[in-house]
Amino acid sequence: MSTFPIHTIASAPELSQPSLEALQSAFGIVPNIAAAMSTSPVLIGSLVGLFGKVHGGSFSEQQVQVVLLTNAVTNACSWAVAFHSFLAVKEGVEETDVDAIRERRLPDDPRNAALSLLARSFIEKRGHLDDHDMSAFLQAGFGKDHLLEVIGIVAASTITNYTGNVTRPPLEPAFEAYRWDAWPA
Repeated sequence: MSTFPIHTIASAPELSQPSLEALQSAFGIVPNIAAAMSTSPVLIGSLVGLFGKVHGGSFSEQQVQVVLLTNAVTNACSWAVAFHSFLAVKEGVEETDVDAIRERRLPDDPRNAALSLLARSFIEKRGHLDDHDMSAFLQAGFGKDHLLEVIGIVAASTITNYTGNVTRPPLEPAFEAYRWDAWPA
């Protein structure tokens, strides 16, 4: 059970409040993971700054969600898997691709598969990609700039995944249909 508070904008430390307001504006809610994260103004501020760059980059929102969902599964963060499953479907990622990622398989869509494999490789290999990892991604039609941009997405999701694994925030009812257990019985 979590021992971290799930702050509201009003109850969060004063320096965290602008970050929560920005997330409220982006999502229409303050996600519980961000509410827990706001206990540290430095952490929530870092996430929100990076969040804007990640979601304003050269990837479509569908592609960003493929990377974020892959990272959540790879880092075994149950809250983030449910959240990014919900957002991936909302952004138009095929449900079969979402299910594949949740089952630690590659999506059917070749570009989503290349993104998912690269994201998983970054995490599993701690950034030590080999020539095969990089060439497979580039052969899928992405550029070297995209390869480096994925590092930013992985960094943003690492913040939320690690926070979720430490704080264990409750899952919002809106994401309940996508509940995921990192360690199924």
